[in-house]
Amino acid sequence: MMLHNNPLQKFQPFVLGLLRITSAYMFLLHGTAKLFALPHIERFDNMPLFSMLGAAGVLEVAGGGLLLLGLFTRPVAFVLSGMMAVAYFMAHASQGAVLLPLMNGGEPAALFCFIFLYLAAAGSGAWALDNLICAKRQTA
Repeated sequence: MMLHNNPLQKFQPFVLGLLRITSAYMFLLHGTAKLFALPHIERFDNMPLFSMLGAAGVLEVAGGGLLLLGLFTRPVAFVLSGMMAVAYFMAHASQGAVLLPLMNGGEPAALFCFIFLYLAAAGSGAWALDNLICAKRQTA
C-alpha cells in the first residue's frame, strides 16, 4: 500500500541508489578478497579459481561491479540474489539452525539475498548507467 503525501517519497530514487551502491561495494569486496587478496583475508589464501568459492568470487566481482555502476541492475541483482540464497542454504543452513542466521553465520548471505531481490524488483535508483541507457532509448 502506497502512502500518499509522504515527504520522504521525493528521496526514494536517491536512497535506492545509495542502497545499490553501498551493497554492491560491500559485495564486491568479498570477491576482491577471494580473487585478488584485497583486502587480504587469510581463509581465502591459495583458493583455487575453479572451485565453488572461486566461482563465487568471479560472480561477486563481476556482479558487484555491474551493480556499482548500475548497469543491467535488474537481471544482475536477480542472479546474485539466487546465488546468495544458494550460499545461505549450502554453507550456513547446512550447519543447522536453518531459521537462525545469527547462529549459523549466514546473516550476510541472507541480507545480500533479500537486498538483491529488492533491487531486482525496484530497479537501480539514481546515479545508474541503466538510467542513461533508458533515456537514450526514449529519445531515439
